[in-house]
Amino acid sequence: MGSYTLHIPLDVARDKEKQYHHNFDIATRGSGRLMLFAGDQKVEHLNKDFFGENISPEDANPEHLFQIASKAKIGVFASQLGLIARYGSDYAHVPYLVKINSKTNLLPKDKFDPYSPAWYSVQDVVDFQKQSKLNILGVGYTVYLGGEYETYHLREAAQVVKQAHEQGMLAIIWMYVRGKELKKSDEQDAAAIAGAAGVGACLGADFVKVYPPTATKTQTSAQLVQQAVKAAGRTRVVCIGGEQTIPLVFLQNLAEQLAVGGTGGSATGRNIHEKSLQDGIMLCDAISALVCEGKPIEEVVKIYQ
Repeated sequence: MGSYTLHIPLDVARDKEKQYHHNFDIATRGSGRLMLFAGDQKVEHLNKDFFGENISPEDANPEHLFQIASKAKIGVFASQLGLIARYGSDYAHVPYLVKINSKTNLLPKDKFDPYSPAWYSVQDVVDFQKQSKLNILGVGYTVYLGGEYETYHLREAAQVVKQAHEQGMLAIIWMYVRGKELKKSDEQDAAAIAGAAGVGACLGADFVKVYPPTATKTQTSAQLVQQAVKAAGRTRVVCIGGEQTIPLVFLQNLAEQLAVGGTGGSATGRNIHEKSLQDGIMLCDAISALVCEGKPIEEVVKIYQ
C-alpha cells in the first residue's frame, strides 16, 4: 500500500485540487481506501445502539465516540455537526466528516417511504470549519432509492456532491435501496446494490456506502459485491459494518470484501463504539491495518487479540 491513483473530479475547483487531494489522503491514510468510523447512529437508531445488552456502559456517553476517534487509527469520523460542535474543542485533531442529513427509525419502513432532507447546507459546514478550525474533510449524505422521495434525495445529493467538491471536500453517499413498496430482501439484493452503486457514481460521489449483498447458494457476499464495484467505476464502494458481530468474523468478512470483492475500504460504527474504549480502539487499529496498510488477515487478527 502507500500509493494509489486518484482521478480528481472536474467539479473540484482548480484552486481547491490540493486541498481535495489532501483530504482524500487523510481519509484513506495514504492508501486510497477509506477507513470511516461512523458515529451518526444516535439519530438513525436512537439509543438502541448505545445502551443495552452486550453494549459497553461507556457507549451511553456520546463522548465515547470522540475518545475512540481521537485515540484509534481512523481515516475519518462521521457524525452530525451539532455533536461535533459540542465535543470538537476537546478533540480538535480528529479528522471529521459532517453527516448533513439524518432521520430516526421511528416510522416503520414497511409503511412509510423514508424522507431525510438535509439539516445543513455545505456552506454551513464550510462556515463552521472556518470558525471552529476543526479538521473537516468532507460531508456525508444518505440517499434512499425506491420510495416516493427518491427524486428529492437524488437532487439534493447531487448538489451536495457538487458543492463539496467546489470547496475541495470529499462527498460520501450512504446509498440504500428502501421503500414501502419494496421487499426487505431488496435492500441486500446484489443487482439492486450494484444499481445503487452506479447511481452513486452518477452523482459524482467519492465513496458510496452500501449494504453487503446477501450470499446465494453459488456465490458469497464478497463475490457478489464485485458487481457493485464494477458498476461504480471510479467511485469507490464500501460496505456498511452492520450490527455487532464477533470481531474475528467481522474482520474476516471485511478481508474478503477487500480481496475478493474489490471494495474501497470500510465504514463501521456499531461494531466499534458498542465496545469498551480499549476494545474499540483495538478493533479500529485492526481495521486500519487491514484496509489502509494491506496487512494479511493473520497479522490483523493478532493486532486485535
